[in-house]
Amino acid sequence: MLNIEGLSKWEDLKKIDVQSINKEDLTDIRNVLIDPGLRKEERIMDFIMQIKNPYLFRCGNLVVQSVFADTDVTLTDRLKQYFKTV
Repeated sequence: MLNIEGLSKWEDLKKIDVQSINKEDLTDIRNVLIDPGLRKEERIMDFIMQIKNPYLFRCGNLVVQSVFADTDVTLTDRLKQYFKTV
């Protein structure tokens, strides 16, 4: 669980301008390995420790910036909604 100090760090990570970074400094998500034997919370922490910034990373030569809406609707909810329309 994040503490108050951690919250400011997360906000800083969200605000990094993708144009201001060297993509070679970003973690390549293809190199992130998660141990399925860990508990859910441990897997999440392991992922965050490896990826360093879950909002900005790369996949090969492609820079990926994640942006999340401020809502209670989950990705699963959105995907279910989408697949009902196709």
